Amino acid sequence: MGSAEEKKAWRLPVFFRSKLKVLLLVVSTNLLSVYFFSGANYAIVGGSDVLARELNSTRLKLSESREEHAQLRRRLETASGLLEALLSELGRRHGDQAASDDLDGWPDELLGELKLAAGPHKLPLGYNHNLGTDELFPTLGFACRRFQEELTRYMSYEVGKECPSDGVFAQRLMLKGCEPLPRRRCLPVSPKGYVEPAALPESLWATPPDTSVVWDAYACKNYSCLVNRGRGRGSHDCNDCFNLKGREKSRWLADGGGLDFGMDGVLATKPKGTVRIGLDIGGGSGTFAARMRERGVTVVSTTMDFDGPFNSFIASRGLLPMHISVAHRLPFFDNTLDIVHSMHVLSNWIPELMLEFALYDVYRVLRPGGLFWLDHFFCTGEQLNATYVPMIERVGYNKLRWVTGRKLDRGIEKNEWYLSALLERPMTSTNA
Repeated sequence: MGSAEEKKAWRLPVFFRSKLKVLLLVVSTNLLSVYFFSGANYAIVGGSDVLARELNSTRLKLSESREEHAQLRRRLETASGLLEALLSELGRRHGDQAASDDLDGWPDELLGELKLAAGPHKLPLGYNHNLGTDELFPTLGFACRRFQEELTRYMSYEVGKECPSDGVFAQRLMLKGCEPLPRRRCLPVSPKGYVEPAALPESLWATPPDTSVVWDAYACKNYSCLVNRGRGRGSHDCNDCFNLKGREKSRWLADGGGLDFGMDGVLATKPKGTVRIGLDIGGGSGTFAARMRERGVTVVSTTMDFDGPFNSFIASRGLLPMHISVAHRLPFFDNTLDIVHSMHVLSNWIPELMLEFALYDVYRVLRPGGLFWLDHFFCTGEQLNATYVPMIERVGYNKLRWVTGRKLDRGIEKNEWYLSALLERPMTSTNA
């Protein structure tokens, strides 16, 4: 067990932690002071030529000293981090628990790469009026604090070397709410035999080469497998999305007057050329964005890689993928997008309150007069009238088109319904 004196000795690092930090700061400041003021006295000799030479020499030495100062500062910051990590480890091994205020919501003290990635970090030039602080906080999902052990695993790698092949693990962290993940200082694995992509517009409808993807994370190891798996048994996310010669080829072309709206008819509701940029939430393999690009509209597609390289596939088509979950706040400024589309993704599988937040977020990023194409939203008949119609009406969209129809793929007894709606953000706020 050890004597009381031994226990007290082990607690010394804990007791003196704050004092050591102050001491390190004082020593660092004194070192810099000595460095700058020693040798800084330059004799000015009479004569303009001599004075000019002395001034030029001073400028050169000052420039060199600034570079040396930056290097010294980096070394001191590294030393400070190592000292903190050492003290934290000593305290952890001998029962020291940091104050909850010091942990910033983390269950345990951060170490290593995770500590460096989570920050905060002092700004080199001091207080910044735009930021309102002298520190920079890396963006990190708040829910990451609930999964510190997994996040520590994610941040375990050799700096400057190849990243671990952990795409599935990283995506699961994102889906738990740890989004965005912290940045890492490692290099992603490159696909073997990578070749230049096909040129536009041919790339929009060409299956990319297998060498465009790192296949480690997926059950299929080539695009032929992905194209054909829609014909086999089992359920996969977006079963036939990778078959560009199948149903994907005809999506959104025709307007049957029912749940399936035609893209040209939707665009015709606005003056020609005024729908220019947009977003497809849960864009699958990017076909909506491809059809829009053919019409001169740039669309970003959000998608997750559920047992398929959806992001790589979209990028190979010459389109813009965005790897974020449906729970993520839309990363666009207010009043900016001309159109937002979502097919199947925004539906009753999402908790009601989260869905309402999402509908308001869509409203936020749409410009006044912008279009929200809610495509095949599904729910039960009771939910449609009691929950979702009132929810959509609360947000305040104008209804340009509104069609409901039975969803029969699981049987009529399920009483499941689809809603396809073309909604418009009002030109002026109606709920002010």
